[in-house]
Amino acid sequence: MIERTQLEAIFDQRGCRDFKWIDPDAIVLGQWVRMKCMFGCKDFGKTATCPPNTPSVDECQRLFTEYQQIAIFHFPIAVEDPDDRHAYTRKINGRLLKLERDVFLSGFHKALVLFIDPCNFCEDCPPNKDECQRPENARPSPEALGVDVFATARNCGYQIEVLTDYTKKMDRFGLLLVE
Repeated sequence: MIERTQLEAIFDQRGCRDFKWIDPDAIVLGQWVRMKCMFGCKDFGKTATCPPNTPSVDECQRLFTEYQQIAIFHFPIAVEDPDDRHAYTRKINGRLLKLERDVFLSGFHKALVLFIDPCNFCEDCPPNKDECQRPENARPSPEALGVDVFATARNCGYQIEVLTDYTKKMDRFGLLLVE
């Protein structure tokens, strides 16, 4: 098993330099996050990696207790056109997927990444995870698992605020769960 410094070298190679190691207890989950997915998100029930295709909040809470260390990655972005964020998040999610594989191949068989946004690798994501065309690449976002990203990021010392328009810099966060 390799040490954190070796993992950090992998993070650096994958261009994931803005990160912090956090204790799993710093992850804040809430049923309200799932409710925001259900009543307010256009992707609810329409993508394979979003609710209701994800475990319950209680199951997700148990998942996080199975890990001893978690890295939170920060990806700030500013876009002129709101639709430009989709190409950016697809690129970052691809980078995170490669990072997960590198960490897995380094001996961490439980490595699991949570994307900064719905995976959106495919043009048309099926509403049923059994019909996913790229299940080996599909990962949920933290919010899809009930993670309060705002509270979690703040617990880790990151500044994050609600944005009132797309002219402001967005702060996106992904997680890497490592045993």
